[in-house]
Amino acid sequence: MKNIFFFILFLTTIKVSAQDDPMDILNNNTKPTTTVATATFKSTRVINGQSVETIAKKHLDFRISHRFGALNTGAYNYFGLDQATMRMGFEYGITNDLMIGIGRSSTQKTFDYFGKYKLLKQSSGAKTMPVSVTLFASLAAVSLSSNAENSASSPLFDNNIERWTYCSQLLIARKFSDDFSLQISPTYLHRNKVFRINSSDGSEILEPNDIFAIGLGGRYKINKRTSINAEYFYRLPSLNSQYALNANYHNSLSVGVDIETGGHVFQLHFTNSLGMIEKQFIAENTEKWTNGGIHWGFNLSRTFSFDREKKKKTW
Repeated sequence: MKNIFFFILFLTTIKVSAQDDPMDILNNNTKPTTTVATATFKSTRVINGQSVETIAKKHLDFRISHRFGALNTGAYNYFGLDQATMRMGFEYGITNDLMIGIGRSSTQKTFDYFGKYKLLKQSSGAKTMPVSVTLFASLAAVSLSSNAENSASSPLFDNNIERWTYCSQLLIARKFSDDFSLQISPTYLHRNKVFRINSSDGSEILEPNDIFAIGLGGRYKINKRTSINAEYFYRLPSLNSQYALNANYHNSLSVGVDIETGGHVFQLHFTNSLGMIEKQFIAENTEKWTNGGIHWGFNLSRTFSFDREKKKKTW
């Protein structure tokens, strides 16, 4: 009986010890973690339009964008390669969530200034957020001479206020998997200068100062460094019956490839938009895919770090 009693006591001791295992106690006291989605897109642009991504704190992104002439210009112009427009810009991360940028486009000799703030981040775990949300706002000023030809491509300005265009966007994106991301971009754009256009009955009407549009963009990763991107911006009908969208302007459609090479992101694409800022590719895009108004182009991005503390840790 003594042997049986000590054997039962031994088993009970083992059981109690197992229940008091330090690892079990540690696991029970561990707080659940939050995992934030990263690299929803590899660049601050999907193609022409902004993505939810922002530049890291104390990093400078130098961007050069080119758009060549349309394919339908024919062999004489080497299917557009003899013609080119460009935008050069600088973008800087004030924090990991807030960035600012400035650029200059050869189209209409336009200067643009913008800011982006990452409001929400997609996450899972302790804190769940199904999407990332970024706020975007920009100003664009045309610097063409005031006595330029009065046309859609070279407008006449009576004062400097007429040169300005304002744009705001709510960028909403979700990374569904490591390979696939999707973004929707409700857009509001206001132009201080608009043009009179001819309606179907021959009368003159005004273009709307205010343009509302919906952008849709996506990314599908082929491998670690390469992805296929696409985006489309649909201009919504005017809310005011006395205004009409100019039938000479068309919705922007773009498809391309992103290639990441270390500190560079190289974007190659085809688009029916010659302009590279919201004023131009959303409100004033004159080309169509159906008649060969397709431009080959690229965006080249090179990022430089000014974070000394991070560099010290690296070294």
